[in-house]
Amino acid sequence: MKILHTTPALLLAATLAGPAFAATCNVEIAGNDTMKFDKTSIEVPQSCKQFTVKLTHPGKLPKASMGHNWVLSKASDVQGIAADGIPAGLEKNYLKPGDTRVIAHTKVIGGGETDSVTFDTSKLKAGENYAFFCSFPGHAALMKGTVAVTK
Repeated sequence: MKILHTTPALLLAATLAGPAFAATCNVEIAGNDTMKFDKTSIEVPQSCKQFTVKLTHPGKLPKASMGHNWVLSKASDVQGIAADGIPAGLEKNYLKPGDTRVIAHTKVIGGGETDSVTFDTSKLKAGENYAFFCSFPGHAALMKGTVAVTK
């Protein structure tokens, strides 16, 4: 019987090689009490069939005064979605019901809460300009970023 010996470096290389080839089809993002997301860009690999965004609110303020959500749309639709969502109110996550410009969104959360959304990436096209933002009134000006489809 022949015994194979492996070095620690070989084991480490084998362990790291696996995840390096797998696409990451999720992201975690936080929105805080100072109206800031901790990310300004998100990359969605083309190889992902679905993509999940987990939103956390590490702050202390309640959702009625400093709530945040994560909304995905074409960049050109952000202002219209945000404006049309204000009359919908907190109970509808400051999003107009049935707004087809919204690709995906979480609910509005307050300090210490989390929410997530999983969406079908076939709704995204490479080369298109996408954005994420918070639709709580007045937040979209500061709480925003870009979403890009990557190879």
